[in-house]
Amino acid sequence: MKSVAAPPPAETLPESAEGEVRSGSLPEYVYARLRQDIFDMRLLPGDQITETEIAAYFKVSRTPVRQALQRLQGDGLMQGYVRGGWEVVPMDFKRFSELYEMRKLIETHVVQRLCSRDPAHPVDLSCIDGLRRIWCVPASDREPDGSKASLLDEQFHQTLVRAAGNQEMADTFDRLTDRIRIVRRLDFLYGDCLHSTYEEHAAILDCIAGGNAEEAMRLMGEHIDGSHAEVNQITLHRLHGARATSSAKPPPYVAVRVRRQF
Repeated sequence: MKSVAAPPPAETLPESAEGEVRSGSLPEYVYARLRQDIFDMRLLPGDQITETEIAAYFKVSRTPVRQALQRLQGDGLMQGYVRGGWEVVPMDFKRFSELYEMRKLIETHVVQRLCSRDPAHPVDLSCIDGLRRIWCVPASDREPDGSKASLLDEQFHQTLVRAAGNQEMADTFDRLTDRIRIVRRLDFLYGDCLHSTYEEHAAILDCIAGGNAEEAMRLMGEHIDGSHAEVNQITLHRLHGARATSSAKPPPYVAVRVRRQF
């Protein structure tokens, strides 16, 4: 694999990172930095990196780098192949389809439970008013920034899932959210889903407030199906177009090589 030179001496770890090195949490720091590079689209599906290149960039041994990459592999974001080589998990539409199917099962169940008012399964509806203040607003008050709106969208769905009171389900949903984040974020940045998302979220919240389980399940299912359909329109070309038109340039530890086509 082609090697990438280490960054110039001026590019040193920030003081906060040096503190983490001294405290023994360097694997956590490398993990967080790489993970954020994936979610910020500085690392794209199909990008290839090596433990040696990353270790040189962060000026550490390969051991904490390997630990960070193995954790990212557990998150479904990276995959290893041979001799310390790693790759950001490529676009796999079958995998995304399976993740969206799981997402739909979880979230339709969640809104049903939130609407049921079943004393045997108490839920916390105190979050609904807070969500309504964000989503049930006129068009002029909606968040215009796609990146910020994407985070609000994630928080909307995660808040509803947590409100259902099943911690194992909430943890599973958080992991699922990590695995589809890049395509969801791309849709907010370069798609046209902003206003429809506000309207659909508001309608779902109205159903939950009114205890209309059947309609809430229908609306949530259609909302997720619509998001899945948008994901299927995202191609590798569009991903790289996003990089070309944004400030999300590849980090120095990414080797320049021909990426596979999908």
